[in-house]
Amino acid sequence: QVQLVESGGGDVQAGDSLELSCVASGRTFSSDGMGWFRQAPGKEREFVAGISWSGIMTLYAESVQGRFTISRNSAMTTVYLQMNSLKPEDTATYYCARTPNSGSRRAGEYDYWGQGTQVTVTS
Repeated sequence: QVQLVESGGGDVQAGDSLELSCVASGRTFSSDGMGWFRQAPGKEREFVAGISWSGIMTLYAESVQGRFTISRNSAMTTVYLQMNSLKPEDTATYYCARTPNSGSRRAGEYDYWGQGTQVTVTS
């Protein structure tokens, strides 16, 4: 079992920055991958960014490339998503998730999910 708890969401204005955190506990392995997804009302859940616990590999959705940065701490207990230059279209509930298939962008390959944290960006 893996438990994931996100935090850091909030209400911000366009151009502002936020950092989301995801604390992982339970059975985690260095070969696992961690990802951030988001879901806006009426839309499907979409991949935002992913990282291997080893930190060697990072992936980004094209829509956030250059604005968002995913990272993890050396203890492999926390994953971060630094979000800069936020836009109204970034408004969504953001979810942290774990996959045994490090490098996946597919939600179906993530088996543990957090409860989500809301990010609202106003213009």
